[in-house]
Amino acid sequence: MEIPNLLLAIAFVVFIFVFKGVKLVPQQKVWIVERLGRYNESLIAGLHFIIPFVDKIAYQHSLKENAVDIPSQSAITQDNVTLVIDGILYLKITDPKQASYGVRDPLYAISQLAQTTMRSELGKITLDKTFEEREILNTNIVQSINEASSVWGIQCLRYEIKDITPPANVRTAMELQVAAERQKRAEVLDSEGKRQSQINIAEGIKQEVVLKSEAAMTDQINRAKGEAEAILAVAKATAEGIEMVAASIDKAGGEKAVALKLAEQYIEAFSNLAKESNTILLPAQTGDAGSMVAQALSVFNAIQEKTKSKET
Repeated sequence: MEIPNLLLAIAFVVFIFVFKGVKLVPQQKVWIVERLGRYNESLIAGLHFIIPFVDKIAYQHSLKENAVDIPSQSAITQDNVTLVIDGILYLKITDPKQASYGVRDPLYAISQLAQTTMRSELGKITLDKTFEEREILNTNIVQSINEASSVWGIQCLRYEIKDITPPANVRTAMELQVAAERQKRAEVLDSEGKRQSQINIAEGIKQEVVLKSEAAMTDQINRAKGEAEAILAVAKATAEGIEMVAASIDKAGGEKAVALKLAEQYIEAFSNLAKESNTILLPAQTGDAGSMVAQALSVFNAIQEKTKSKET
């Protein structure tokens, strides 16, 4: 009976050793093992064996990226405006041993460091730059946190400001400023539109005047050319007619034809005297058409003789 009890005791001890000594570490986890109260090793993901009652798992850390909410807090800007600001911090454990023994509570320490750093960075800038340079502010906070937390085995990946809340009177003043800026831009745009409209109208009137003057000049040139061509055509026709008349006079019977033509024109002119005016000047020998024609022929012959004498 003693042997089965001994075997049972041995089996129980083996079970305890196996149950306590075999450790299975999950992925992205690191366990810190202490042996007799001192740091012994860091267990990464996989199967590990430790000595029961001698070794113990003192700390367990996750290597995943962790998001830490930074609660709302008050901060004073460079121009003495009190703001209520909150954010969120993304961090990751890079050295599990330092995270275990370098600081008592890593997340709490990082949260407090983020708050103090955020107050310090906001005190360096004015209210307007707080909204304009949020990205620069986030970068400066991350840099300051990493400089202080490097001995804790924790790396701050990024920091994002969630909300910036100014006081009510400051918000009212900002809203009035925005409304004034919008009104100013609207007035500037309206004046620019009116100015451009007036410029366009003036340019249109100028182009209209130029086009009208060019059209008038072109019309005058065309009219002058037409009148000149008409005068030349009339002069040419008159010259040709005179040449034809002169050629006809030099032919046989030309003088008789001239006498006949003069008689016809005399009678026609005399018949039209009463139609154009009530006052009529009659020659001395009104009824003697022959004497009038003879007189005209004598004038014609005298002119012809002078022309011949000049040609000779």
